[in-house]
Amino acid sequence: MAPALEVADIFRRHGEAFRQAHAGHLGCVERRVMGAITACRTAVLGGHVEQCDDCGVTRIAYNSCRNRHCPKCQGLARAQWLADRQAELLPVPYFHVVFTLPAPVSEIAFQNKAAVYAILFRTAAETIATIAADPRHLGAKLGMTMVLHTWGQTLQHHPHVHCVVPGGGPSLDGTRWVACRPGFFLPVRVLARLFRRLFLRELENAFGAGKLRFFSNLANLAEPQAFARRLGELRRLDWVVYAKPPFGGPEQVLAYLGRYTHRVAIANSRLRSLADGKIRFTWKDYRADGKTKVMTLAADEFIRRFLLHTLPDGFHRIRHYGFLANGSRGDSLALCHRLLDARVTGAASEPTDNHTKGDRPLTAADFAICPDCGGTMRRIAAVPRSRNAAPFSCDTS
Repeated sequence: MAPALEVADIFRRHGEAFRQAHAGHLGCVERRVMGAITACRTAVLGGHVEQCDDCGVTRIAYNSCRNRHCPKCQGLARAQWLADRQAELLPVPYFHVVFTLPAPVSEIAFQNKAAVYAILFRTAAETIATIAADPRHLGAKLGMTMVLHTWGQTLQHHPHVHCVVPGGGPSLDGTRWVACRPGFFLPVRVLARLFRRLFLRELENAFGAGKLRFFSNLANLAEPQAFARRLGELRRLDWVVYAKPPFGGPEQVLAYLGRYTHRVAIANSRLRSLADGKIRFTWKDYRADGKTKVMTLAADEFIRRFLLHTLPDGFHRIRHYGFLANGSRGDSLALCHRLLDARVTGAASEPTDNHTKGDRPLTAADFAICPDCGGTMRRIAAVPRSRNAAPFSCDTS
């Protein structure tokens, strides 16, 4: 059942006023995102006519925009991504680790998204790999799938990476499997201190190489002395790394990954109302034990916050490291399976249903079911695009 209110409705009603009010500060990426979400699954993008094989009912299905920031376009993309990952799962517990940037670093990140988000990925991966390789902690090479999120529950800028990590890996000489202790990953305080050191080192290098730009309230950081003072302040802060308890093996990891990989800043299901130029939406207050509350924002502020989380063109928000790195994943996973003990390997070799009821990845068939009888809907005709102006324009006039 479609939600009663969507982000697209907010853009349709208040998007043009927002474009005019922020014409001098709205970038091409943000304009394309607004246009894509507004046009998604409407006549603007065309579509096709479907007919049910069983009862004969027909309906028009309009095309999706497929923009990665669109709340309506993530289901099928998530299903395909999870299906591709299924063969990579190992019969071991998995851990969820979160690396979060302090607020003063988040400010720098917002003005330098591509450079600083990339540093966040690299240093989080290096931190896990370095501590895991230390024989005092694990003495193993780990694999990591990392997903960038840039939002908090109230849509403020809050960059962090979610890392899903198998609970073990090959020993450094590749001769045996080294498992994490039951229920324990790696010491988070050690991870946090190394993460801070590695991140600030790379940030300083990026500044020295001229890869950072500063404006508005951060313009003074363009001066080397001011930037050095800011680095000193950041070294004195406590950086947060959070390791959640293990959440099981391959029978749970796909459903778990699906919660994070293709999220956008806010789901349509969280929107409650749009009236008198104000949007009400739900959010979880984790300082109050995750209690669900309702926030009200003016439409202009809601759109501004939503657009804080657009990503630069070509930036990959899902990345793989260690023995899950793209270049050597096949050989590395084969080694992992050989090194796992016979009991675990034997269990993994038997066909299993990795999805509990209600948690299985969606497939294309899930998006072609007859709303009347549950039969299969098949395409019988194309619907051309509307002749309206292209919705993805970056025209600032």
